Amino acid sequence: MFDPRVGVLAALFAVAPVVAWAHAHLTTSNPAENATISAPTEVSLRFTQALEKNFSSVEVRNANGQRVDDGKLRPVDDATALAVGLQKLPPGRYQVIWHATSVDTHRTEGSFVFTVAP
Repeated sequence: MFDPRVGVLAALFAVAPVVAWAHAHLTTSNPAENATISAPTEVSLRFTQALEKNFSSVEVRNANGQRVDDGKLRPVDDATALAVGLQKLPPGRYQVIWHATSVDTHRTEGSFVFTVAP
């Protein structure tokens, strides 16, 4: 026996708008992933959507795992970007570790490396 309530619910779900929740994905960085460059003074990251900057972070660590960033996000006018200042970096390999919380509250994270040339 068919329950008409099931048909009504099915019809409602069929016409209900689909909500697409996006995540903030890293699109570009400076320095770029795997780049070999002169010592930068900051690391900047750009994402696919606006961020909740109070809930996002960027760390830069040297080969020994010590932080070499200044620990504070720099002001950036673009809502999709993060930047952090760096100490004077000697030649070597560095890892950038980021956590981004988008305005829709989804959290993404990742890391990449770059090298400072001698």
